[in-house]
Amino acid sequence: MPDNMKNNPGGGSNPGGNAGRTGTTGGPGQATGGQGGQGGTMDQLRDTAQTVADRASDYAHQAREKVGEWAGQARDAIGGMTGQTGERIQQWAGDAYDVAADNLGDFGREVTSLVRRHPIPAILVGFGVGLLLGRAARMV
Repeated sequence: MPDNMKNNPGGGSNPGGNAGRTGTTGGPGQATGGQGGQGGTMDQLRDTAQTVADRASDYAHQAREKVGEWAGQARDAIGGMTGQTGERIQQWAGDAYDVAADNLGDFGREVTSLVRRHPIPAILVGFGVGLLLGRAARMV
């Protein structure tokens, strides 16, 4: 094979190398004098391929927008749930504190009432608890 055909397989010195592809410029898809039907088919294929590529690009763009929209909605929903959850926890903690305070207050009132009704046994119990705590502290 001559060197000019290796370097330029569709070039000017090869009259059969451009069959069905080129006119005077050598660009693909342009009809030659005797084979116009084949060149027209190439144009149709190129146009169809371009249309498919454009549609795929449009679908990809729409999908990207939709995913972004869904991500925003999810972020908003999670943010709302987090705020609601934080408020619920805060309310629960406040209620637990109120209940504990009420129970301790009731316990304190009951102990006070018991000490007033039975002062001597209460003093003896206090003295015994003090002795036990003192011995425990001395052992440590």
